[in-house]
Formats: sequence, C-alpha cells, structure tokens
Amino acid sequence: MSTLTTNYLAPTGREEAWRFTPLARVGGLLDSSIALESVNSVRITNAQPGVTLNVVRAADLAALSISDDLATIRAREFIEEVTHIQVAANSQISEPLILERIGLTGKPQASRTLISCGVNSHATIILHNSGEAILADEFEFDLASGSTLTFVSLQEWSGKAVHLGRQHAIIARDATFNSIVVTVGGSLVRLLPTVEFSGPGSSADLQGLYFATDGQHLEHRLHVDHNFPNAKSRVNYKGALAGDKAHTVWIGDVYIRSNAEGTDTYELNRNLLLSDGARADSVPNLEIETGEIVGAGHASTTGRFDDEQLFYLSSRGIPAEIARRLVIRGFFAEIVGKIKNEEIENRLMDRIDSELAKVGA
Repeated sequence: MSTLTTNYLAPTGREEAWRFTPLARVGGLLDSSIALESVNSVRITNAQPGVTLNVVRAADLAALSISDDLATIRAREFIEEVTHIQVAANSQISEPLILERIGLTGKPQASRTLISCGVNSHATIILHNSGEAILADEFEFDLASGSTLTFVSLQEWSGKAVHLGRQHAIIARDATFNSIVVTVGGSLVRLLPTVEFSGPGSSADLQGLYFATDGQHLEHRLHVDHNFPNAKSRVNYKGALAGDKAHTVWIGDVYIRSNAEGTDTYELNRNLLLSDGARADSVPNLEIETGEIVGAGHASTTGRFDDEQLFYLSSRGIPAEIARRLVIRGFFAEIVGKIKNEEIENRLMDRIDSELAKVGA
C-alpha cells in the first residue's frame, strides 16, 4: 500500500464543488490522514475476442487527463496498479462486455481503470456496481478515430455503500461515446461523468437516471468540454425521489470554447418528487465563447407526481398503487430502454418498485 505523501485541506462544504455533498458521510475518502488501499476492482465476466484486460503498474500508465476533483486526486495518489481494457482496432464486439466489481472490503479503497478503443472499433461495456464499498475510483475512456463505445454504469450498491467516482471520456475524430448511468443504490454516490473532444466530427450522448429514497444522497456532476469544432453532445438525465431526506443533485456544465465552431449541444434534467421531505437540486450551465455554433440549449424541471396521469389510469380500473408505479416506469422507460438488455432492465425496475413499496410511495 502507498504511504501518505500529500498534505491538502479537506473540503469544508463551502466550496462550489462540494457545497451539496454531505461530507460527514464520505467514509474517510477525503481525509488526508487516512491511506486508501489500492485495489484492482473490476473483472470481465464474459471474455470476447478482440478484447484484452491487463493489470499495469500505475507508474507505467499515467492518467490521460487532468482533474481537480479531490476524490480523483486521492485515488491517483494511492493507486499502485491500473486495470487496462483494450478493444482492438476494427473489432466489432457483438455481445456486451460485463464488468463486475471484485476485492471490495467496505474499507476506504481506490481503483483506476482505463478503457482504450482502437480505430473503428465498436463495443458495449456494462459495469455492475454492487455490494458494500467505500470507494474512490476513476474510469478513463480513450476512443480512437471512428470508434464507438457504449458504457453502461449501474450503481446498484447496498444501503451503506459510499462511492465517489469519475468517468472521463476523450473522444477522437468521428468517434462516438454513449454513456448510460443508472444510480439506484448506495448511501452516498457522487459521480462525475465528463467528456472532452480530441478531434472534429466526434459526438457524446450522456443519458442517466437516478432514484433516491429515505436518506440517500445521489449526486451527478457532468461536464462537457467542446474544445474542437463540429462536435455534438446530448445530455438527458431523469431522477425520482421518495422518502424523508432523499436528496439528489444534478449539475450539468457545457463549455463551448472559442475554437469550437459548429458545436451542437443540448442538456436536459427532469426530476419527479414523489413525497414530502425529498429534495432535488438541479443546476444546468452553459458557457459559450463563440457564436458560430449549430445550437446550444438547456432545460431543467422539478415537479410533483402528475395526478392527472394517476387519475387516467385509476379511472380504467387500475389500483392507485399499481398506477403510480406504471407512471414512474413510464418516466424512466426512455433511458432504461437504451440499455437494450431485458434482464438488466427488469432488474432495475423491480428494484425501483421494491424501494417504492418500502417508503409507501
């Protein structure tokens, strides 16, 4: 295990990046007096031709991007080995690769994974987060020209888990990155899905859903850096909350630099409050340095359950409890359906139904 090497001030909660996060619940991940255990925390459960996984010394595989996120900085400080997954050039991976977590102990740990996609490769990777964890981790995605990667991240943690994670994609010319983030478990989950472009003609589609119940804190902070011309991005996140002190945070930042002519971007966040005592914070931001763009916009809504929809279903003989669940399933269906895996889709919706039943929503 690495020794403590860096002295820095832990956040106080007054910083913009941490003002929503319940710092007392991060389990020592940001405490400079606590060493994190380095862990190679992912494995591929269904090997596919054209895909390799190697464990590499961290000293031999430097991070591809700069991050000012303290949890990421902490993770990088203690990481001894990096899991490197490579999709070979021109590979067409027919079946989704399934990544499962391993080696998690419920004590403060750090993990780093790099996924490299070769020229003109196409793959779908599904990460399943489950069990107990106190984890600071980082995923980086390096997409070569013409490649396509769909990355599905499922946060189905158990009730006490703490997860501070960064998911950063670097997208080359004419490459496409599709991200689907689903967060339905954990005590505190704070994820940073971020994107930068490294060539024109590239695109990113960031989809997500989260469902918080009693006492859960689920936070998603997105940043899209349009630093090349003629790139496209779409962001669409939906959240629902039920139960006392359920709290969600969504921050959506899109930065269009002065050289990013021809940018086409839009971000949307919608939140559904199902009970009193729940709170949803939603902050969309656009920073635009050039007027030579195709389009840029954002929208955010937070509202109560739609009683008209409930009345419509109830008037057709559907019991109120079932009607509510049908409305919520419909709210999430757009994003859940993009996973294109019936078993996972059913499992997620069953978990949401179960959580609704627990809080009487």
